[in-house]
Amino acid sequence: MNNFLGRFLDNIFGQSKAWWVEIKTNQPACTYYFGPFDSELEATTAQSGYIEDLEQEGAQNIRPLVQLCSHPDQLTITDEWDTPVGGFSSPAFSGRP
Repeated sequence: MNNFLGRFLDNIFGQSKAWWVEIKTNQPACTYYFGPFDSELEATTAQSGYIEDLEQEGAQNIRPLVQLCSHPDQLTITDEWDTPVGGFSSPAFSGRP
């Protein structure tokens, strides 16, 4: 939560829930979290800017979701099978059956 009251309540009652924008993409295979936001409207309004940025970076199959949840452990999660090790990809092993 971005406001003083939200931070105060977090300190008293532990981690609370806030509004987050979760965006999944297929290319690259990632899940991104943006937030926290104080309201669903604030998160929904902000998501278009994140989608636009991902489109400009060439992301494909962008799927946004606004949700009320706890702070995610990671803000960007990549599919390790789609990330080449050592900076190159091997056609002999794609990592998928």
